[in-house]
Amino acid sequence: MVRPVTFQAETRTGAGPASRLALNVLGAPARGRGAVLREDCVRALLRTAADGGVGLVATRPVADVERLLGQCWPFPSPFRVTVRTVSSAEGVDRVEARARRSLERMGLPRGDAVMVSSACDLAGADGRALWDRLERLKDIGLFRRIGVCARVEDGPELLARRFRPDVVELPCNLLDQRAATSGLIAGLAEHGSAVHLRSVFAGGVLFAAREDLPLHLVQSGSGVSRARRSLAENRADPMQAALAYALNLPGVESVTAGVASAAELRAVLAAAHAPMPDLDWPALALDDPATLNAAGPSAVSSAA
Repeated sequence: MVRPVTFQAETRTGAGPASRLALNVLGAPARGRGAVLREDCVRALLRTAADGGVGLVATRPVADVERLLGQCWPFPSPFRVTVRTVSSAEGVDRVEARARRSLERMGLPRGDAVMVSSACDLAGADGRALWDRLERLKDIGLFRRIGVCARVEDGPELLARRFRPDVVELPCNLLDQRAATSGLIAGLAEHGSAVHLRSVFAGGVLFAAREDLPLHLVQSGSGVSRARRSLAENRADPMQAALAYALNLPGVESVTAGVASAAELRAVLAAAHAPMPDLDWPALALDDPATLNAAGPSAVSSAA
């Protein structure tokens, strides 16, 4: 059942939309002189985030980003940090050790939330043991909250009833509005779970030139061209529209944007503060939003 979504107006007042943005720092590690330049880039990015009012940094245990963050935090740091776990296939002991290691690499005594990287890890035989181990990390004060990264197909409400996560992270964007229109976000709030959104830029599909779109999105009649044409006809910038949609959904605590430089972050901050465009939001959604799952990463904020 598709439910109408009523947007909340208060996100454009008070602390401002930037306070509800989460930053995901993208990029691969560099060596030699490149490493120095990379550190300068991350330092500038974090300074821009702090000055812009961004309060949350979402991290993943990949590449060398955690170490870079640890070397580049402004002092005093205004950021709260979420940490993703490695796969439970590596064993519960490894999951705990890597979560602790993430904090050590970033030079942090504690994190805001430790996030199970896939709902499948909780559905497996070791799901309860994994959750109990993370609860122990919360009990001793290493993390304030425990959460899970899920998809709509994972049945997040069932997970919320079973595990009572403090946070649930979901994909939701202009092209895939299922988390909002199905009532999932509202249902998770009823279970006491804060909702964080990812993939708000639809893997960069909203920004890509037609010739750069994955073949299945060009040929499947998925509606990407229709959505892009609608935005153009209404003179709506795709980034502004994407952020306005996500930031104004009721029940959403934070919206993650993946950026690789201070310049990209400045563009995101400007878009977040822009007036909300007057659009027919339901008309922008794809008829088959699951087709987005096969889309490859884009150069623009692919992890956002």
